[in-house]
Amino acid sequence: MSRRLLATALTVTVLAGCASATAEPGADKSSTSAQGFNLTPDQHRVTTPEVAAIAALLPKEVRDRGTLEVVDSLGTVPPLVFAATDDKTVIGVEPDIAYLVADVLGLKPEFHPESWENVFVGLDSGKYDVGFTNITVTEARKQKYDFATYRLDNLAFEAKKGAGWRVTGPADVAGRTIGVSSGTNQEKLLLDWSEQDVKAGRKPVDVKYYQNSSDYYLALGSGRIDAWLGPNPTSAFHAAQSGQTEVVGTVSGAGEQLQGKIAATVKKGNPLITAVQAALNEVIHNGSYRQVLDRWGLGNEAVAASELDPPGLPDTP
Repeated sequence: MSRRLLATALTVTVLAGCASATAEPGADKSSTSAQGFNLTPDQHRVTTPEVAAIAALLPKEVRDRGTLEVVDSLGTVPPLVFAATDDKTVIGVEPDIAYLVADVLGLKPEFHPESWENVFVGLDSGKYDVGFTNITVTEARKQKYDFATYRLDNLAFEAKKGAGWRVTGPADVAGRTIGVSSGTNQEKLLLDWSEQDVKAGRKPVDVKYYQNSSDYYLALGSGRIDAWLGPNPTSAFHAAQSGQTEVVGTVSGAGEQLQGKIAATVKKGNPLITAVQAALNEVIHNGSYRQVLDRWGLGNEAVAASELDPPGLPDTP
């Protein structure tokens, strides 16, 4: 995830309280859940047994220490990582997956929230073992880090519930009015699709720009835009909470030529990545991984297996 995407995700988070009757997580301390999501400190997290053969892959230093030092991002980005209703317990899909990995490895996870830049500083210095914080595999990052994938990096088209249309490619948005934030990957994709539509003799996409989260959801609710294109996790979470919208299509955050992947991240050459990848494949195969994704509404971002250092987003010219 880039700083731009993180900023977009943070913006989308704000709208959850602005555009629906459901309060932003943490705002109503009497609430114990919202539209099926457990937002309380008592998470009843999905757990899985230790697997001795996989734990044996751990570097001796980590095994002897008994903890997995996990770095994640500061801020509130539901359903990725955010505070429970007590405003201090960290919850979300990212910590849940880190907990599963630690379970398999027989370790206790210790979470360390950092700014986006300091996530990588902490990995570089060896202060932290691994990052679980919506990090996208890129070719540039592969020069300094090793990756074990665990989720697809997708963007989502979010429309009013019952809109009756689906988005699978450029033809589906031809002549439609779509909202987007400027300077983002999703803007680039939308403009590329509009160009393809024109070349194919179809109407261009009517692109509308919004930076304020409440504005683009008001536009969606009033029918001024047909859909909003943003990060899938935040769109899926908002749709589930509000009950007023739905995701009508997803597309890779890397564009049409490559499926983006989210991955656990370690400093390049750290042998811990072998154990982390094996643990991820264990929880994928035993079903606990899918339970975690489903409890946060992200079943459509599941991977069939964890890959080690797959092709990443190309370097930006």
